[in-house]
Amino acid sequence: MTHIISIDDRDLKAMSDSEAVEFCARLREELIQTVSQTGGHLASNLGAVELTVAIHRVFDTAHDRLVFDVGHQCYVHKILTGRAAEIGSLRTFGGLAGYPKPTESCHDAFIAGHASNAVSAALGMARARTLSGEQYHVLALMGDGALTGGLSYEGLSDAGQSGEPLLIILNDNGMSITKNVGGVAQHLAHQRLKPQYLSFKKMYRKITSVGPVGPHIYRFTHKLKKGIKESLLPCSLFEDMGFTYLGPVDGHDVKLLTQLLRYVKVEVYGPAVLHVRTVKGKGYSHAEQNPDEFHGVSPFVIETGKPVHLPQPNFSSVFGEQLCRLAEQDKSICAISAAMVSGTGLAPFAQQFPQRFFDVGIAEGHAVTMASGMAKQGMTPVFAVYSSFLQRGFDMLIHDTALLGLHVVFAVDRAGLVGDDGETHHGVFDVAYLDLIPGMTVLAPSSFAEVATMLEFAVHRIKGPVAIRFPRGGEDIYQGDSGTARTCVLKKGRDITLVTYGNLVGTILQVAQQLKKHGIDAEILKLNVITPLDYQTIGESVEKTGLLLVAEECVEMNCVGRRILSALAEEGIVPRGVALENLGSGFVTHGKIAELRTLCGLDVASLCQRVLEVCNHVKKTSGFAVM
Repeated sequence: MTHIISIDDRDLKAMSDSEAVEFCARLREELIQTVSQTGGHLASNLGAVELTVAIHRVFDTAHDRLVFDVGHQCYVHKILTGRAAEIGSLRTFGGLAGYPKPTESCHDAFIAGHASNAVSAALGMARARTLSGEQYHVLALMGDGALTGGLSYEGLSDAGQSGEPLLIILNDNGMSITKNVGGVAQHLAHQRLKPQYLSFKKMYRKITSVGPVGPHIYRFTHKLKKGIKESLLPCSLFEDMGFTYLGPVDGHDVKLLTQLLRYVKVEVYGPAVLHVRTVKGKGYSHAEQNPDEFHGVSPFVIETGKPVHLPQPNFSSVFGEQLCRLAEQDKSICAISAAMVSGTGLAPFAQQFPQRFFDVGIAEGHAVTMASGMAKQGMTPVFAVYSSFLQRGFDMLIHDTALLGLHVVFAVDRAGLVGDDGETHHGVFDVAYLDLIPGMTVLAPSSFAEVATMLEFAVHRIKGPVAIRFPRGGEDIYQGDSGTARTCVLKKGRDITLVTYGNLVGTILQVAQQLKKHGIDAEILKLNVITPLDYQTIGESVEKTGLLLVAEECVEMNCVGRRILSALAEEGIVPRGVALENLGSGFVTHGKIAELRTLCGLDVASLCQRVLEVCNHVKKTSGFAVM
């Protein structure tokens, strides 16, 4: 693939406006070529090309701070900050991350995998700048979807009253906010953003700031202008909060965007909002016509827009189909999404039961509490949410759901390693934090059939809060259905107990086959319920074999393996050899899931080697070692 010629800030800032227009066209071609091969977030990046170029023509992101919200619109930014030659490695193991990553470049000011945090982070940076007496600019580039999250409004409320020089650029692609305003409003907005008007405004302020009468004239005319403007323009929300508001403006006019950013940089002191209108998927017809489908894509054929590999059934789609079947029989079942309708498999439910479907936007905390309110009044709410996004509703899980023992079903999608999106999206914390919540039940299906079985079980036979966690993608080699038993003995053995759950079951079955070649007869326990655990069955197995390995895709603290060891110790059961294989205490990078499992020691070869080490160590120490 031919990459864009490397360009530094001096070249970019020296570009003429016509050269910038041509450069944006080349960037757009590069984006389409790259994402068609790597997969990733296409439509949002195509819509932010001119805006990103304009920002880099005016500001120096190595020194100035640019905070993205959310970071899936950062690909052009990466190209413009010395990473053009690496853009083909986007979202691959050892390559560029799909989101801003400060450890990757000094130009990436803040992590940005979850939405609605940019204003808060940017305000913190602005206040740090003031306190330390430094000089740099702070910008927050927000997609309009971020305004569906409550944290955005907390940040806006504080930032508007702070007086801190801070620019919030609102990239409005019409997907989440502001209906088109009328013709008069559009005309006035256009006029007040013209360079001539801005120059006149600057001169008028200067003239009316001197003499005894000038300030009185300025206050009168300003009040009159404000009243007219608020009646015609859609900007009173931000100005009431204390921001200088500019917009709406064409987000694909790189010349005008550059002029406005230069004006704000020099002439506006204090918090400001620049409202930019863009087209999601701009410049690629398939993405413009279907922006949702091209928000996050797998590799595709540019000419047709069709994916290189045909979509296969996955855990999310199987969950969505079963939920529809259950809802046909049970009128109390409702479905809730936090702006992830297709991703969580809820699109068929939304179409089939529109009155019982609720998309609350990027507001996971609100979704949890709303679901609790519905459950309190007799409904059966099912909140489908990615594991890493459910983290944002942790307080509500405890305070609004668990305290009253309310029956809310949480379909925890993307549980475990998710692959290309990396640290911000791996669902590796829910095993730990859901177990902390009193009354919570956590189910871990390992196959499509078990998703259907366990969803019915969760909806109709469990009381209180219940979570069903399932991985991204399709089935592994295990495709059975172990029913509703808390623990299932998949294979009996005498030498070591292998315990796992969820998407590692197929791996452990392969491990047992490999161990047989070494003369080791392994017993396999598959956990269907990981909170609360079935310690009796596990204990009986470990007493028999004397050795234990627990494999799981989650962080180490409060993992299932640690809980098992603690419970066994209380019962006086001390295994002669133990191996707890998990993701440790750090964060896991991005890459294909198979690559990440190898990295973390959760592939077949690594787990076999670990069992052999445990067995050999026990032999050498005459059966008295505990590892």
